[in-house]
Amino acid sequence: MKKICVILLIVIMFISNTKASSKLIPDEAIRFRVIANSDSEYDQKIKLIVKENVEKELYTLLKNTRGIDNAREIIKSNVGIIDSIINKTLIENNYDKSYSVNYGMNYFPKKEYKGVTYSEGYYESLVVTLGEGKGKNWWCVLFPPLCLVEAEESNKVEYKFFIKELIDKYL
Repeated sequence: MKKICVILLIVIMFISNTKASSKLIPDEAIRFRVIANSDSEYDQKIKLIVKENVEKELYTLLKNTRGIDNAREIIKSNVGIIDSIINKTLIENNYDKSYSVNYGMNYFPKKEYKGVTYSEGYYESLVVTLGEGKGKNWWCVLFPPLCLVEAEESNKVEYKFFIKELIDKYL
């Protein structure tokens, strides 16, 4: 009986944690997204190279940001620099597809990642679309800087849910 109560308590905590985890992104956030031309191996590789180069610049630009308004101002005033980085990256990689850079309210599809569901909708974001933009995309939260930690440290960051780990371990 005691074991059943413990398992029930863990399940209840897991369910409430899962509901809370869908709100990991603050309401006042700026996202960063790179959409590949297609799902070909080459287009996906270019997407990641563009992402890495733009991410490094964004880290440099935003590392001393003082709030979301300051972050918006910095991003808006540096779209030209970001555009130049993308153009240079594509030239260096002999990639002859067009691209676009858009900062504003952009559509994001619903996504589930590591047990967390991110709702579809229009979000303030910096979106880079390569070619036709029909491939898989990569995105993260630019501000607060949830994805820029990786650009600085180049280590993978993995978020874990303690309750889920307990359930996985004991069930």
